Amino acid sequence: MAIKLSEAVRNAMLDAIETAIGASAILKIRTGAAPANAAAADSGTVVATLNLPSDYLAAASGGSKAKSGTWDDSSADADGTAAHYRLYANDGTTCHLQGTVGGTGSGADMEVDNTSFVTGQSFTITSFSIGAGNA
Repeated sequence: MAIKLSEAVRNAMLDAIETAIGASAILKIRTGAAPANAAAADSGTVVATLNLPSDYLAAASGGSKAKSGTWDDSSADADGTAAHYRLYANDGTTCHLQGTVGGTGSGADMEVDNTSFVTGQSFTITSFSIGAGNA
């Protein structure tokens, strides 16, 4: 029999993610395929780096946790096609979370207004959320 969690437990698990990563996390959007897991070495080229605000995720609700506020950058770091992201502690090296990047409406883990990055261009992350299963 599969374990079933209440919404309250799923929300608590999700809220613990932001606590574990810490305040002022760093988000890097990269080209190419994501590494096998968050502990593996980085892959691809960094096309954008964002210093997220101290409270970057909204409180979990309904077994889901979404970005808080506007996540955007006025100047991309390099040319390339965004394909995955990695979310780091504020040291910029300890990766805690990773997933796919796609255009708005793509259904990727994180969606951006344009996946074709050009050095210096501005961009916005239009959608990002994480969910907890076992409902």
